[in-house]
Amino acid sequence: MESFRRKSHFFDETKILFVLLFFILSISILGQVIAFEGFGLAVQKHIIKIVFGVIIMLLIPLVDLRIWSSFAYPFYLIIFVCLVIVGILGVIKLGAQRWIDLHFFAFQPSEFMKLALIVTLSKYYSELSTFELKSLRYHILPGILIFAPVALILKQPDLGSAMILFAVGVGMIFLVGFPMKAFCFFIGSGVAMCPLGWYFLHDYQKNRILNFLDPDRDPLGTGYHILQSKIAIGSGYIWGKGIFQGDQGRLNFLPEKHTDFIFTTISEELGFVGAATIISLFILLICYFFWVGSINKNRFAKNLSFGLGLLLFTHMFVNIGMVLGILPVVGIPLPFLSYGGSSMFTFMISCGLIISALAQSKNK
Repeated sequence: MESFRRKSHFFDETKILFVLLFFILSISILGQVIAFEGFGLAVQKHIIKIVFGVIIMLLIPLVDLRIWSSFAYPFYLIIFVCLVIVGILGVIKLGAQRWIDLHFFAFQPSEFMKLALIVTLSKYYSELSTFELKSLRYHILPGILIFAPVALILKQPDLGSAMILFAVGVGMIFLVGFPMKAFCFFIGSGVAMCPLGWYFLHDYQKNRILNFLDPDRDPLGTGYHILQSKIAIGSGYIWGKGIFQGDQGRLNFLPEKHTDFIFTTISEELGFVGAATIISLFILLICYFFWVGSINKNRFAKNLSFGLGLLLFTHMFVNIGMVLGILPVVGIPLPFLSYGGSSMFTFMISCGLIISALAQSKNK
């Protein structure tokens, strides 16, 4: 009877996740229909990726979470090797070498490295005692696990993914109990070294930061993206211009309207109401991830849930922040909504792992 009660609660709690995903994915399809101005081949491919992603999400919980934990280090090593291969044989698109082309499918290892890092750090820290967590020497290996792929991703170059990977990794180290004084010292040192890091940035990355500080410095060149994005979002007002009525998107003034700027595309046609709905759904989903971590007594499942929650939050915050002009443009997709398979599969896998973590909490 007790087992039946636990299973009943488990299904009720997973329904929350499925409902949130249903609305987010529905908006995702609508956004691509708007971006491509109809239900064409590109939209159909997007739907196929969603279906495939949902299947992966449902298959992952069939494998016990302890098995995923046991494969953490091999998983990290495989993706790290893929990052090395990208630097040698990767496909160059839009001036960046970020993709491995398998002919039938091209993917970005940097997207999957985010998952690999989270799973690996969750595994590592779940095996440390409280005493070891307070000792700095036990945080050296996690630091290497973070900085090694960050360096490879920066070389592609992909500043946005490197920033996300670094932020999630450092965030997880903080959440597991890294000494506060040492954490503040390292963060302060990192901030102090930012001016030095300026000299290692590519010219286009420097321009993005300068355009963030002053979008009007080159309105027809490097500042074009963000200015058109702000015009599109502002012109949507409260209720939007209506489906297929957005001037910025329909007349192609808005670049990358189906990928990094999909939030802008939707906001122009659905207005503040549509934008607020998207943000609210993401906030609820992020809270759900952290809630699963908070109720879990299994340390690996707890760390994993918090890490995946951090990943979802940073992606959403950076993407929406950059299209609103409050952050520099760094080329980060909006989870579930942006066009592209690697990002979609990464976050679908995240949801599958969250279901596994929830199931783990019910087994304790």
